[in-house]
Amino acid sequence: MELIQTLPGNPMPLGASVVNGGVNFAVFSRNATRVILEFFKNSEDCEPYAQIEFDPEVNRTGDVWHVFVPGIKPGDLYLYHVDGPFEPSAGHRFNVKQLLFDPYAKALTPVSLFHNLPPVYRTPVDKTDVELAESHYHFQFPKCVVVNDSDFDWQGDKPLNIPLSESIIYETHVKGFTAGKNANVSNPGTYAGFIEKIPYLKSLGITSVEFLPIYEFDEYENTNVNPRTGERMKNYWGYSTIDFFAPKAGYSADKTPGGCVREFKTLVREMHKAGLEVILDVVFNHTAEGNEHGITLNFRGFENSVYYTLVGSHKEYYMNFSGCGNTMNCNHPVVEAYILDCLRYWVLQYHIDGFRFDLASILSRGPDGTIMQYPPLLNAISEDPVLHSTKIIAEPWDAGGAYQLGGFPGGRWAEWNDRFRDDIRRFWRGDEYVSTSAATRISGSSDLFALSGRKPWHSLNYITCHDGFTMNDLVSYNGKHNEQNGEGNRDGTDSNWSYNHGYEGPTANPHIEKLRSKQMRNFILTLLISQGTPMLLGGDEFRRGQQGNNNAYCQDNDISWFDWTNVNLNDRLITFTKRAIALRKAHAVFRRKDFFHGDKAGASPDIQWYNIDGSNPDWNKLSRFLAFRLGGSYCINDDGTPDNDFYIAANTDRQDAMVTVPTLTDGKRWYRVADTSIDADDAIVLTDKAEKLRAQERYIVPAGSLIILIAK
Repeated sequence: MELIQTLPGNPMPLGASVVNGGVNFAVFSRNATRVILEFFKNSEDCEPYAQIEFDPEVNRTGDVWHVFVPGIKPGDLYLYHVDGPFEPSAGHRFNVKQLLFDPYAKALTPVSLFHNLPPVYRTPVDKTDVELAESHYHFQFPKCVVVNDSDFDWQGDKPLNIPLSESIIYETHVKGFTAGKNANVSNPGTYAGFIEKIPYLKSLGITSVEFLPIYEFDEYENTNVNPRTGERMKNYWGYSTIDFFAPKAGYSADKTPGGCVREFKTLVREMHKAGLEVILDVVFNHTAEGNEHGITLNFRGFENSVYYTLVGSHKEYYMNFSGCGNTMNCNHPVVEAYILDCLRYWVLQYHIDGFRFDLASILSRGPDGTIMQYPPLLNAISEDPVLHSTKIIAEPWDAGGAYQLGGFPGGRWAEWNDRFRDDIRRFWRGDEYVSTSAATRISGSSDLFALSGRKPWHSLNYITCHDGFTMNDLVSYNGKHNEQNGEGNRDGTDSNWSYNHGYEGPTANPHIEKLRSKQMRNFILTLLISQGTPMLLGGDEFRRGQQGNNNAYCQDNDISWFDWTNVNLNDRLITFTKRAIALRKAHAVFRRKDFFHGDKAGASPDIQWYNIDGSNPDWNKLSRFLAFRLGGSYCINDDGTPDNDFYIAANTDRQDAMVTVPTLTDGKRWYRVADTSIDADDAIVLTDKAEKLRAQERYIVPAGSLIILIAK
């Protein structure tokens, strides 16, 4: 092996840091007895060309092992070995033969670890297994890449940080967005390919794109087989992180070491030039290392007893509040610091605008697994000065039974509102006596968020998301069809609140197709005129389907990928979506800063609810109908003028409804902005092109339709 000169180095910052003349390496391990750093010429190499063993007298400060290596440069490849006690019952799983990723590695080479595992490979679960496992460690292993964060030209870019109250989020998958049919991009399924589709996203009018996980993961971790094709399934969604500081190299058209860093930064920069934010879906609740039978990648090999929540009396086992084998010990000070370092890194070095935290209730659990009243991590994220303008959005539950919707701790957190999803789905399906619940959701879910002092925008509203049916499938299937996942159709939720309108799946019946299209218009418009922060699932605007699969986490194929043929086939729905977005953005009354107050002495109310005949509704009897008037004078538009009043009525019954419309004063008249029963481009129009009603006192709201009138 080559001999390499070293200097003591510095304990901070952790990771591999490029400085003048070389690179400083620093890693945390409290109970290690030896730390070895290895360098490789190529990603495919199994043997290093050089090796450095840290001297604990020179290269250790507290629990941090560190060394400075002159001559190492960006693009160089490295891995670690760490020795120490192998005592699973005490929480220690050190094994000096095991290759380890740097937990702070800023890029990995695009090689699949799981795809290259020898068939006989097994992870040691006790001392007697170590010798067997060690005989199979020499296989192709991805390498950490030294990255210089200062060598990218941001051209003056910085995070946009559009206020949540002004945001319209579009959730999508980096690869799937351009990997499918007729994407017409030069590099399908990559960051570079996504850049080519930015004009389309800008044309929709959305403000922010929320990416499914792009932190490095290994799609070959999934070993299930498609029973129809015999094809091995993949971890398509990416909710199984192996490196929290690295963008996924497999999504990069540039396959050179560290090329993914430059390419993803370019994507963020170009998104910002178009006025579009980038929000990352992050998975700090667990890692890809799995349970006691899982593979050691990094955290387990550096300090298992710190990074993971272990069973107190049997520390060889992992608490599993994630449903994925292990749970990160998020409120341990070391892990808390790690997560904060990671979030700051993505904001400072990638200009990320926000984060959506998967199974975020785990972030409120203590070392013993119980929910903490004041979780240090959540408060730290909320109050961190670097992150203070950054969006933080929680999925406020976990797989261990925690459900914290409306009461998520930590101050300024927004939350995915699954109550909005379910109540609006049931309302438009025509379920009886759901109107009251729908009214609460449309008006901002004050029942959930007001008590904690938060605002309407803290409710992140959605009808569909990656997890479940697409909107097209929501109106096309009565049940899930996940047979191709290889789990006997047992996976995925059965609580879909869907309706196929008379036929299961695709149909050429024009009547059914009209009903489905109208229902999608109802969903999209309801989402965009509701108080709160709306989130659209990517592709819903042109009826992207998944063949009835409501858990397509493993379908890295045409089931999940966008078929851009549908853009032309469903251009009318795209136009409808654009205009619905434009309506929300043009009128502050749909994005209020505060909850409604109702009646005020001596003033018209900011919201007034009506029955079909114009009387006050009896909420205990109201069914399959909802109508309300929004007082525009309480809201100021971007041009500084008070907003218009709006009358909105929804009829989910099977019969048309003759609605009594509220009387206007001051010479104003009602104009029709939207009627989802119209199967044409004028189902919704811009407010300056709204048509004045001939009969100002009444309007026929067709069965299963939504209307919007504007007063002017």
